[in-house]
Amino acid sequence: MPRRSRTIRVERVPGASAVPVPVRATRGSACFDLASAEAVTLERGRVTLVRTGFKMRCPRGTFLEVRPRSGLSSRGVLMVNAPGTIDSDYSGEVRVPLTYLFDGPYRIEVGDRIAQVRLVSDESATFRPGRVETVRSRAGGFGSTGR
Repeated sequence: MPRRSRTIRVERVPGASAVPVPVRATRGSACFDLASAEAVTLERGRVTLVRTGFKMRCPRGTFLEVRPRSGLSSRGVLMVNAPGTIDSDYSGEVRVPLTYLFDGPYRIEVGDRIAQVRLVSDESATFRPGRVETVRSRAGGFGSTGR
């Protein structure tokens, strides 16, 4: 079944001409890769907001979910606020909060893929007071379904 396609507006910020527009790495990829618009050095335990070089605006009724890349996490680079959310009414430059877990620095160059982004439908909801207890809530929460 073909994927439904929606339009996400992207505006390149000044100085980011070398950064590729987000694309899927393969036909089967669920997300679009985001690249770094700057060369930065990540230091162990320090959070660095890495620029992507793009402002993005998704259609009303949707939002963009920014997710970590598994290839980076296997090398000790983690996205701190994962997943991140870009609301449909946000139009500033997308930045990715990254940190490094290992000793020494980790270098990111312009164009390196640092995260991935996915368009998600934004379903509305209403919160209403009422009883919510279930068997699992009486079991203590975390780990309530067993091992």
